[in-house]
Amino acid sequence: MDARSEAGSRLTAMGTQLLEVHIWLREMLEDLQDSVDDYFYGKGLPPRDLRAHCLSFCTALTRHHTGEDKGAFPAIAEDFPELRKVLSDLRADHNQLDWLLGNLQKLLESLPEKPDPATAAKVREEVVALSAVMRTHFIYEEKKLISVLNSMDVPEWRENRPDFLLVDDENGSPTSSQ
Repeated sequence: MDARSEAGSRLTAMGTQLLEVHIWLREMLEDLQDSVDDYFYGKGLPPRDLRAHCLSFCTALTRHHTGEDKGAFPAIAEDFPELRKVLSDLRADHNQLDWLLGNLQKLLESLPEKPDPATAAKVREEVVALSAVMRTHFIYEEKKLISVLNSMDVPEWRENRPDFLLVDDENGSPTSSQ
């Protein structure tokens, strides 16, 4: 492989890696939704384990968005000033998602040991809202930024994968999907 095609593969991988992280986060949310449903059907995790499961997802999503806000978006804005409005919209989504995550965490912190219908309705409503905003956000971000990321060359991202492109392995430690 010559240097030019190697550089092209490396650059193209940034947009592809973003898509992979989004797929992973979508899967984590689906798993959380299933765990919430199982709990309310009386066959799932106890409340403390469900809260830990939620915390894992919330931490991963927050790390991803914080990495975008602090690392990816400033780099994109510098190279593509015409995308500043898009980046502002994405940051607003991040704020909304943070708020929804906080609401969900509060609800899960107060889960009764035995599931009840009133709590089930509130928690499911919050999970549905979180899922809707997250999915819409990811679709918009993918449409607007994958090709941009594929065209960028940020040397420090080649050396150390930025937080917005990290996923956790089974042990919860940061890894790459390369």
